[in-house]
Amino acid sequence: MKEILREVGMIARALDSISNIEFKEIDLTKGQYLYLVRIYENPGIIQEKVAEMIKVDRTTASRAIQKLEIQGFIEKKDDETNKKIKRLFTTENGKQAYSFLKREGDYTDSVALAGFSEKDSEKLFQLLQRVRKNIEVEWDFVKKGNKREY
Repeated sequence: MKEILREVGMIARALDSISNIEFKEIDLTKGQYLYLVRIYENPGIIQEKVAEMIKVDRTTASRAIQKLEIQGFIEKKDDETNKKIKRLFTTENGKQAYSFLKREGDYTDSVALAGFSEKDSEKLFQLLQRVRKNIEVEWDFVKKGNKREY
């Protein structure tokens, strides 16, 4: 079997490295852009859902979200019905940063998919979604304290 996940990992690390260098100009540090994008695209989302979407633990998400709040990219607002729940929203500063992130993402997509037909791009997307869904089952299993048997 080909080392498919190794290739995916190399792509992910290269893109993460590029992002960490380029996003310094808007004062986003390692990995923060992932949170900002999810919060912008899902206004009012709660912290636990963001963590689930990014596939990190609650503590990691909490630290990243707290930094974004301190930097003025996002704000927390009380839920209208349950004051214990804090909903996350981007600020004007966060919206401007998202605009930059969106342009970078679109550019990166065009570079990564150069030479691919529309049909090939769609097929790749569908296949990667299937891989992600398979892995999510395992991620959820392990996250709940279970041990996989190999």
